[in-house]
Amino acid sequence: MEPSGGGRRERPKPREPAARLEKAKQKSAQQELKQRQRAEIYALNRVMTELEQQQFDSFCKQMQASGE
Repeated sequence: MEPSGGGRRERPKPREPAARLEKAKQKSAQQELKQRQRAEIYALNRVMTELEQQQFDSFCKQMQASGE
């Protein structure tokens, strides 16, 4: 027979509140970073789309002027 200590299992120690708080802060900071990066990507995409449209309009005007 093995010594079982009365059939009790040892539970892992619960995390300390400071460690849990730190992990929550890191997760929050990571989410904020993702949101900011996403907003920057959308803003850059909008600017690049506008620039591309302006260049296309300019190209079309040049083609019309050289075709006349």
